Amino acid sequence: MSTISPISNFANYSSPVGNASGNNAEGSKVTMNPGESNVKSPGRKSSPAECETCKNRKYQDGSDEMVSFKSATHISPQSAASAVRSHEQEHVSNAYKKAALNDGKVLQASVQLHMGVCPECGRSYVAGGTTSTKIQYNEDNPYEKNAKSLQAEAFKGNNVDVAV
Repeated sequence: MSTISPISNFANYSSPVGNASGNNAEGSKVTMNPGESNVKSPGRKSSPAECETCKNRKYQDGSDEMVSFKSATHISPQSAASAVRSHEQEHVSNAYKKAALNDGKVLQASVQLHMGVCPECGRSYVAGGTTSTKIQYNEDNPYEKNAKSLQAEAFKGNNVDVAV
C-alpha cells in the first residue's frame, strides 16, 4: 500500500507585501491564490484568495517505490485531484510491472483519494491518496507450497462455530 499526502511547511512563511499594518497602499490584502473567491466565510481566518495555508500546501510520496513526488512539491488546489490521481496510477502501473516480471497476476488494484478542508479558509481539497494492490504469484516452488500447507494445518480449527 502506498500513500501521498500533503505536508505543511511554514518555515518560509512571508507576510503580504505592504506597510507596517500588513496592508498595501490601497488598504486591501494581497491575493496569494489568484482566481479564487475573495469572500471570507463566517468563522474562517481568510478567504480562499488570501489563504496562506493553501498557498504553502505541498505533497510528498511516502512509499519506497520510484514514483513522482519523492520531494515535497506544491500543487495548486485546482489541479491537486488530477495530479494525485495520476501519481497513484503510477503505483498501479508498478504493480502490474512487478507482477509481470515475477510470473504473477494482479488480482485487485484500487485507488482512493482523500479529501480535507482547509482550517484557514474552509476550501475543500484533495488531501492525498492511497493505492492498494493484491498480486498472486505462481507457486511452482515446492518449498512455498509446503510452507503454505503447513500454515493451513496450523489454522484449521481456529474458527469453529458451535451451535447448541
